[in-house]
Amino acid sequence: MSLISLDKEYVAPTYGRFPVELVSGKGCLLQDTQGKEYIDLTSGIGVTAFGQADEAWVAAVTEQLGKLQHCSNLYYTEPCAKLAALLCQKTGMKKVFFSNSGAEANECAIKYARKYSATKKGPDCYTIVSLQNSFHGRTLTTLSATGQDVFHKDFLPLTPGFAHVPAGDLDALTALTEQTQVAGILLECVQGEGGVVPLSAAYIQGVAQLCKARTFP
Repeated sequence: MSLISLDKEYVAPTYGRFPVELVSGKGCLLQDTQGKEYIDLTSGIGVTAFGQADEAWVAAVTEQLGKLQHCSNLYYTEPCAKLAALLCQKTGMKKVFFSNSGAEANECAIKYARKYSATKKGPDCYTIVSLQNSFHGRTLTTLSATGQDVFHKDFLPLTPGFAHVPAGDLDALTALTEQTQVAGILLECVQGEGGVVPLSAAYIQGVAQLCKARTFP
């Protein structure tokens, strides 16, 4: 049985695969079973974007494999603490939350915004606003944040408390924040699920100013 046939028989078809079987790579190049080369423009759909078989990465992973492969976050480990410190030093942020996926990271942001808003303004302040044509994950709650009906139709009812406005329309966003108790605004600076749609710098700055003006004391 071919690998593709084996995959089709035993792996749930949550993603439509291209008929390409990749076997190796180096840097930004990948190779399939026929020796054909491809330029890697996805990097695991946006994660581990270090290039294939990077020497420093391979050395670090190989060294760690002889110590701990995985450890519960109930305990302290050196890689966790050192990576968190490095990320904070590079970004100027105070704390790091390590998660397993973009959807989990977005769920954390939604929970954080709602908890903060409930504490500052009360339990009725919970609406999360996102943009039409956005994509924020495949869990039920991040599907609710996603502004595309095509992803909603098979999973109704969705998690309540989400609203969507047209991308780039600051007036529509402002009007919604005046009519609704908004806990947070979730957006992608570049919408990538339905094409590559960058938001203008002026719009992003306008959203940032709106958030600052609506921040609770």
